[in-house]
Amino acid sequence: MEEPLGMNRIWIGIVLALLGLAGGAYVFRKDLVLFGVATLAKRGDIAPYAPVAWQQGPPEATTRPEQLQPPNIILIVADDLGLNDISTFGGGVAGGRIKTPNIDRLAARGVNFTQGYAGHATCAPSRAMMMTGRYATRTGFESTPTPNGMGRILSLFDTSAEAGLPPVRYDHARAATAPSFERRGLPGSEVTLAEVLKDAGYHTVHIGKWHTGLGPEFGPNAQGFDESLLMANGLYLPEDHPDVVNAKLPFDPIDTFLWARMQFAAAYNEGPWFEPGGYLTDWWTDETLKVIEANKNRPFFVKLAHWGVHTPLQATRADYEAVGDLEPERLRVYAAMVRSLDRSVGRILDALEAQGLAENTVIVFTSDNGAPGYIGIDDVNAPYRGWKLTFFEGGIRVPMFVSWPARVAAGQQIAVPVSHIDLMPTLAAAAGAALPTGLELDGADLLPLASGAVSPDTRPHEALFWRSGYYRAVRSGDWKLQVTDHPARNWLFDLATDPTEARDLSASHPEKVAELTALMDAHFATARPQLFPASVEGAVAIDFNSAERAPEGAEYVYWPN
Repeated sequence: MEEPLGMNRIWIGIVLALLGLAGGAYVFRKDLVLFGVATLAKRGDIAPYAPVAWQQGPPEATTRPEQLQPPNIILIVADDLGLNDISTFGGGVAGGRIKTPNIDRLAARGVNFTQGYAGHATCAPSRAMMMTGRYATRTGFESTPTPNGMGRILSLFDTSAEAGLPPVRYDHARAATAPSFERRGLPGSEVTLAEVLKDAGYHTVHIGKWHTGLGPEFGPNAQGFDESLLMANGLYLPEDHPDVVNAKLPFDPIDTFLWARMQFAAAYNEGPWFEPGGYLTDWWTDETLKVIEANKNRPFFVKLAHWGVHTPLQATRADYEAVGDLEPERLRVYAAMVRSLDRSVGRILDALEAQGLAENTVIVFTSDNGAPGYIGIDDVNAPYRGWKLTFFEGGIRVPMFVSWPARVAAGQQIAVPVSHIDLMPTLAAAAGAALPTGLELDGADLLPLASGAVSPDTRPHEALFWRSGYYRAVRSGDWKLQVTDHPARNWLFDLATDPTEARDLSASHPEKVAELTALMDAHFATARPQLFPASVEGAVAIDFNSAERAPEGAEYVYWPN
């Protein structure tokens, strides 16, 4: 979700003033908050749809020898897509009833890194790590910016007690001193993949969700993209559009906030807001195909950052009808959204084939993190435990597919652990682009693995690390340790024998706990201070979704953001 430049905290100040005046029953305060969010926060200056005037590349291809032609690069990022939503892994939505044939087709064209990891368990730090090749603890960009006032509203609408969990904790003072939403971004001093590729002669385009800051230092145009088509706000279609089917989640305060706050809006190069030209997943794909056509005679880098399948749950009526009579309603709408995402991938593959660009185009497909429990749908991360907002495998295991027919053999499955931090050095290497000097990268070039230059058992990392404030995790070899202060405990798993993290071995292997704790301590000792310390913390049940009540004694973690 994006916020308009200059809005700052005006609207939430009015909301809080109304709250102070209310002073009565909770239901009255809740009505005032909803009024403030829905009415005071929304913009009225969204222009009608107008076609995007994309920059046009040269009318003819260069005569450079084919072996010297740099590849085109397309990075497709899904949002909150569960690993089990993809039929490549033997699953598919609704117990496998809804397949993903086009995503499967992409996976089969190259390498499926079957132990792909997100950089983080929420979206914004993962996206920053894809672009920089650096851990969030090295950049300081360690939490996901939320729209101004969202934390306060989540604390007011807290449904934790109904879910059998401890309450949301909100730090008023810390929230009051935080920069506004658009200024909580990845520092401009970081060097992004887009900047590296632009310096190497690529035309660079961002389409979709950004979520790492806006404006002169933080926005996509400031971070190396020649052009950007932003999700200025987060509805896929207007709520009352005749072709949309909506599914609201009354048990989830995040969903309540989004429905009250979101609008249907886009922005080209961070300019004025206008109405998108259709259902976001389909329209962004339409625009991606136009960019491919416009730049077919020069090397291009397109980052297509889908909003799908993030809430609010909205599907086209055609996709809703196509997936059949699934229950509950939210599952049917979610399945339809996955269908549209899969169609997007297929249309891109078909367009590249039609343009004669498929052979020398690198395509990467991933998700920013695992699926969340707050959508109230089981098995989206199966067979793994946990959700988005946890460092259990369900929160951080993601698809990592790399296709490049000119260099990478089809049908490969490589099982060594890799991460989002590897995408920047890998894609830079594919382009023959120089890596930034004076900045230490944490990621590794995966091309030697993908191209068969090294054994598929070669591990590019001795260990992988994750951190969100006091909640930390490390995977070293096949051992994985999670440590948190709230509640104060740890979990140790041997993923070689227990990939679904069913058996906590921390009590029986104290020496391994000590070893991995020391490894984490050494790694995080050099971490940069968090740029935007957490102001809201919520409990997440590890084994129960938000539509269920977690039984007494159920395991949970607090997630600070």
